[in-house]
This record gives sequence, structure tokens and C-alpha cells, in this order.
Amino acid sequence: MRRAAASMTAAAMPFCGCSRDRKRPNIVFILTDDQRWDALGAAGNAVIQTPQLDRLAADGCLFRNAFVTTAICMASRASIFTGLYERKHGCNFNTGDLKPAFWDKSYPVLLRRAGYFTGFIGKFGFAVMDVPRERNIINRAWNDINNIPHGDFDVWHGFPGQGRYFPEGPEGRHLTRIMTDQAIGFFKSAPRDKPFCLSVSFKAPHAPYTPDPEYKDMYSDVDIPVPQTSKREYFNRLPKFIRDSHAHLGVKDNGYWQRRYSTPEKYQQTMKKYYQLIAGVDAAVGRIREALKEQNLDDNTVIIFMGDNGEFESEHLLGGKALLREESIRVPLIVYDPRLPDQQRGGKRDELALNIDIAPTILSLAGLPVPASVHGLDMMSLLTGGDDTWRDDFFCENNFMLDHRNKSPQIYPMCECVRAERFKYIRYTDQRPVYEELFDLQLDPHETNNLAEDEQYRLTLNKLRERCDELVSIAGN
Repeated sequence: MRRAAASMTAAAMPFCGCSRDRKRPNIVFILTDDQRWDALGAAGNAVIQTPQLDRLAADGCLFRNAFVTTAICMASRASIFTGLYERKHGCNFNTGDLKPAFWDKSYPVLLRRAGYFTGFIGKFGFAVMDVPRERNIINRAWNDINNIPHGDFDVWHGFPGQGRYFPEGPEGRHLTRIMTDQAIGFFKSAPRDKPFCLSVSFKAPHAPYTPDPEYKDMYSDVDIPVPQTSKREYFNRLPKFIRDSHAHLGVKDNGYWQRRYSTPEKYQQTMKKYYQLIAGVDAAVGRIREALKEQNLDDNTVIIFMGDNGEFESEHLLGGKALLREESIRVPLIVYDPRLPDQQRGGKRDELALNIDIAPTILSLAGLPVPASVHGLDMMSLLTGGDDTWRDDFFCENNFMLDHRNKSPQIYPMCECVRAERFKYIRYTDQRPVYEELFDLQLDPHETNNLAEDEQYRLTLNKLRERCDELVSIAGN
């Protein structure tokens, strides 16, 4: 946020990775659904097999501290397209659709107006409508293709709602494979007299965990490690209102944790299928890169890979997402620009990068000015040598609450957060009085020891309270 003015100046000039190529680059943005930051070999996961993604990271840059500002797919995807915090765009399942005024400043719309050939493949994730909706009623407009702006793309292979992993029937191709074929078809048909921007939004590895049968034997000979905090003692350390809302240990429970992780057998089955779904995406990335090479497009096509949010995998005996712990908000992020010189490839950056940075980065790559309203920053400055004025904290929030009328056991508490490089401050705004958490991520990376009542941290707590107030104001404007 401190870089807003500098970002606007940089965005007004076309980015050039190296002097020999001043063409506007092609851009491929790949998004996965519910993939955590650590579900990647390049991130240090010794079990998962992601050779193509690892190669993409080795050829590009891996952001080791990438986050989403809202850990719910609809809100996160709206933030990715627009570069805005949810508090500003207001798009979530229970709070409303994305307003046309925000969509009109999204990166696909702006790039197409500037002469880019644009395409979308996969799960779009939200509706664009200017119709008021009652709060706390789950919005189903996103399930209707008529509420998705497919006419704003030159090529459309998207679908409303969650989609199905086998849309052609049980004997047909897996959705990940279908989407990859569509991406390859896009590259073959894209006009050569203009640059293109293709957004590929995979359903994988979102539940239901139904991987391509090709990967059914992967991980059959391994046991996936159980998280250190997958114990009742850590569940009992959670605030009572979180324990009650998740109700994982109750007789009537049918929550995420109970269905997916509550026994060793369920945990292994869930995690192996989750990893198998990611294997399909990994292969897709390899096929996409090979297709770009075959079409002689590889030396001028930037690839950005990201997850839309994380999820709990039995940490603290939790499942699902939305809570502002690391498991929910931290995601993989890789940026590959083939125009960069060799010495600027294969890097790993530890700066805090966000989903709201995708739109301004893509606009900057295309040589377009970033709208003054955008909250995110252009990440290319980090790839080309670093930026000592980059953010050192960020705001995230959960404004999504499933209510009792939806008959769901999951009721997510409303909360907002400042995540800094060392400390994290969370306050639950629907509690009376407001409940606060403070974690020292350096000493307590698993967020098990709430320091909000510790007098030694009173100064830190007060500073982060004030910073949260400041960021709430910024995020809403």
C-alpha cells in the first residue's frame, strides 16, 4: 500500500524483461482451487510429486509468502480479477454479486479493450450483477451462465457453479484434461497479429476428491504425514465459539473434518486423492508449456500460477477454510517470464505477495495503467531486482457466514486480520466483546499460543489494533 504512487508510475510504462523483445507479452494465468502453499514439491513438500510446477518455479520465481486476502473462492476470485479487497468489491456467496462497475475495470476487460485477444477456461466462480440481495442468504446467481460475463472474452470455455470432474460422463475425460485441451486449442487459434491473455481456472483440487483414473495408483505406497497440530489438545486451545461452530466432536457432526480426516484411513484417502488431483494439474502445466513451445509462443508468454485459497487438512482438528490461519490464507504463487535474463530466473522471494497483486501485475505486463482504485501492487519489481519499499504487512478478512437456514454445520465467524512478517493479529468482530488473537509466527508458526492477554506483548497488540483500523479504512476505499 505504501507503494501506490510508485506502482502507478511503473504501470504506465510497458515492462520489458530484456532489450531484444519489446513486444507486448502473451499472458497465461493459471488458478487452482483450494491448493495450499505447501502442496508443491518446490515449496519443500517431500511427498507430493509436482515435477512440472517445480520446473516452472526453477525457470521463474517462487513466492514463498503468497496469500489471499479472503479465504473463500468467490471473494478471492473477484479480488484476483479486480485487484480489490472484498470489503470494497463486496462479492461473496452471502453478500452479493460483483457490481458491473468493478468488472469493467477487471484485467480481462481492460486488456481486451487494449487489443489483447482474451480467453477464459474453467470455473469462473462468481456472478456479475447489479441486483441487491438479502444478506446471509446464500447467493446462487453464480450457478447461472446468464449471470457470468462470457461475452467479455473472445474465447469462452467457462462454466458456472462448481462444475463436475467428469462432465462427459463416467467414461469420459477428466475435467482437468478437457480444460488443458481447450487451452491448447486456444493457443492454436489465437491470432498472431495481437497478444493474448488466457485465464485457466481449474476446479482441481477442490472437493469432491475425484482425480483422473490415470493417477489412481500414485501415493499407494506412502503414508502422508499427519499435521503436528492434528490433536484434540490443539482443538481445545481454539476459542470456544470456533469450537462450537465447527462442532467436529459432536454426535450430530457431519462437518469437513469428520468426513475427511477423523480417522487415519479417512485422512490418508483424502490426502492421496487431493495430491492426485494436483498431479493432474501438474501434468496440465507441462502440456501447456509444451504447446506454447510447439506454436513458437514460449519465448514471449508470461505464465502466472496461483491458488485461490488454502484449506485446513486436520490442523487443530479443522477442515474447510475461511478462518484467517495460515492454512486457509497461504497459497502457492509462481511467476515465469521467459524474457528475463538467466540470472533473474529460479529465484525465491520472501516478500508478502497477494491475490490482489495479480490484476495490477498483468496490467503492468501489458503496458497498461493500473486504475487508481486498485489495492494490489505490481509484482514485476520483485522479479527484476527487488523493492525495498514493498509492503511488510497486509489485511485479510472473512465476511462469509453460512447461517442456520442453510442447514450447514459450518458457521464461520466474521473476522479481520493484520498479517505482518512476524506477528499476526486477528479480531472476531461478531463476538461481544470482540475477541482478539495475537500470534508470534517466528516462535509459533502453527498459531497455537494466543498472546493477546500477555502483558509482554501489550505494545505489539496495540500497534496491530491501530494498524488493523487503518487497513480496514484503506480496504473499504
